[in-house]
Amino acid sequence: MARSQLIRSAGITAFAAVAVASAALLGACGTDSADTTRDADAISVSQPWVKAADSGMTAAFGVLENSTGSDVRLVSASSDVADSVELHEVIDEGGTTTMRAKAGGFVIPANGSLTLDPGGEHLMFMGLKKPIRAGDSVRVTVRFADGSTTNIDAIARDFDGNQENYAPSEHK
Repeated sequence: MARSQLIRSAGITAFAAVAVASAALLGACGTDSADTTRDADAISVSQPWVKAADSGMTAAFGVLENSTGSDVRLVSASSDVADSVELHEVIDEGGTTTMRAKAGGFVIPANGSLTLDPGGEHLMFMGLKKPIRAGDSVRVTVRFADGSTTNIDAIARDFDGNQENYAPSEHK
């Protein structure tokens, strides 16, 4: 074989090797679903509800399920029915239950769930703009650490329990 044919054959072989390696790398990138799943797409919500209230404050509850192998962090929420919505926890301070803003948000564990309930973690509606009556549907937009959002439609219901003290947020 002539020298020019050997060089051309080696060049074609090298080009083919680079093309195969590039295709393999691109294919590997396309199959890694952990990098392409938005946090909002990984979370489903069941049993969403909000406490009926005439004015002031109220709260929303439900069960958030995470279908991925990675923890997902809920970092904020908003709703058209309130001036603001905070992520709250209830703690025991010397025998008195107090609710306060939850620093860092809520973690929904990998392949697990987080229950938002009265007397525990919940979404606190501050400065209601109008009464929320039993049977009303209230839309809440939640935002996750990756910036993705999803809407939750919660049905209002009467609830007399859990009259905790409120410790205003210092983390705004």
